[in-house]
Amino acid sequence: MADLGPWEPLTPEGVRDLFAGAPFRWWLAGGWSLDRLVGHPTREHADTDVQVLRPDAALVRDWLGGWDPHVADPPGTGTLRPWPPDEPLGADVHDVWSRRADGEPWHFQLMVADTEGDEWVYRRDPRIRRPLSLLDGRASEPGLTVLAPEIQLLYKSAGLRAKDQADFERFRPLLTRAEAAWLRDALTTAAPGHAWLAALDTTGGP
Repeated sequence: MADLGPWEPLTPEGVRDLFAGAPFRWWLAGGWSLDRLVGHPTREHADTDVQVLRPDAALVRDWLGGWDPHVADPPGTGTLRPWPPDEPLGADVHDVWSRRADGEPWHFQLMVADTEGDEWVYRRDPRIRRPLSLLDGRASEPGLTVLAPEIQLLYKSAGLRAKDQADFERFRPLLTRAEAAWLRDALTTAAPGHAWLAALDTTGGP
């Protein structure tokens, strides 16, 4: 997206404190979620991503009542507009940028995930699904739920920005056999011939 103002990303601990006690599910996502596998930052993070579920959008907006959230709408145009209280989130909106007040730096980005029943649905290919109960990654800890690394890498596989490729190369060796197999199967479905598939064929610890 175009330059829409400066960022001062929340740390994972800041995310934990902001959403402590929230009446909805949320997950630390993005590059920070992968770093939790090793317990320290592996690169600079220009933003902070938090995944929430579309059915919880109204609860999320209420929780951010004192903040200044903006939706990326229309999607794909590189523009933001305010998300007023009580406005339903559009079905095609997946990104929400949040800051404490007008004119302040952005602090985190909400990634709004689609669901169907008790399943998470990959919006780029709805054939790829997973029970909501299996979205928590093994780096999760009390008070800080972290998105499963194989799902986060699936998200990153679509754009293949330099940082996404670097994250794959850095964290692929840390995937378990089950995590690598799930990502390989998902990419085989959504992106046959993807550049990561060959590497995933030889990946997987216990």
